[in-house]
Amino acid sequence: MLLLAAAFLVAFVLLLYMVSPLISPKPLKLAGAHIVVTGGSSGIGKCIAIECFKQGAFITLVARDESKLLQAKKEIEKYAINDKQVVLCISVDVSKEYRQVENVIKQAQEKLGPVDMLVNCAGMAIAGRFEEIEIGKFTRLMEVNYLGSVYASRAVISTMKERRLGRIVFVSSQAGQLGLFGYTAYSPTKFALRGLAEALQMEVKPYNVYVTVAYPPDTDTPGFAEENKSKPLETKLISESSSLCQPDQVAKVIVRDAVHGNFNSSVGSDGYMLSSLTCGMSPVTTITEGLQQVVTMGLFRTIALFYLGSFDSIVRRCMMQKQTCEQANKTD
Repeated sequence: MLLLAAAFLVAFVLLLYMVSPLISPKPLKLAGAHIVVTGGSSGIGKCIAIECFKQGAFITLVARDESKLLQAKKEIEKYAINDKQVVLCISVDVSKEYRQVENVIKQAQEKLGPVDMLVNCAGMAIAGRFEEIEIGKFTRLMEVNYLGSVYASRAVISTMKERRLGRIVFVSSQAGQLGLFGYTAYSPTKFALRGLAEALQMEVKPYNVYVTVAYPPDTDTPGFAEENKSKPLETKLISESSSLCQPDQVAKVIVRDAVHGNFNSSVGSDGYMLSSLTCGMSPVTTITEGLQQVVTMGLFRTIALFYLGSFDSIVRRCMMQKQTCEQANKTD
């Protein structure tokens, strides 16, 4: 009986592997495609632009700092595979006003054609204890990390639906999958992208437009270096439980998942586990993806409990050290 059940399970899994490609979206061809990357002047955004350019895409970089944009443009152009490819730079703050963002997207489409893929990578991070973060920072982070993505996506979505073709990528964070000490201002803005992406995917899927949410881990970027300057000790110690990734490695994974229309994009074994644990009612691209989530959920939840216990231990230990230091100072 057990052998029969095992054989049936193996046959069922093989059937899923054969059937699942039939319901998967057709991969997007990057050769000749127009890719818009917000926050594309540095870090993960720039590496995503490079990865797409290597595959023959036309690139529009959108960011605030014009000098950094021009520097990034020169770097990206080194990876051209033909003399027709173009890198267009547009300086604008995507978080300020929707009409400005809409106008720059129109400019880009007039020069390079309709947008085939939008990568929302503009963002910033602030780490600190909840009561120590300025109230204005909560508003600013929501404007940059969430509304900036809303504005850019709103500017391209109608054309994508009309063409029955498109990809939209939201670059979230592993801090958008679980709340961590020090990220009371940052995590909610990244969690918000998940809700936006799920609702938007349900609206646009019938039009052959696919949404990807990327959850990169700590990545060696200028933004990460800036964030570390004010990061609480507890946050640093928790972050050290996983390795620091390189932006080009993260970019390759995001581009691959976006091209194939995968809703979730994660990096490494920790990222895979987090995505499975937090999948909830998020869409799947293949039947096998859903099956893997069902099978691994119990095991991954058990592992996660050990991680959470470790994080709580770090926070308690830091609190006790702080109290000991304060008592010693009072004694002195």
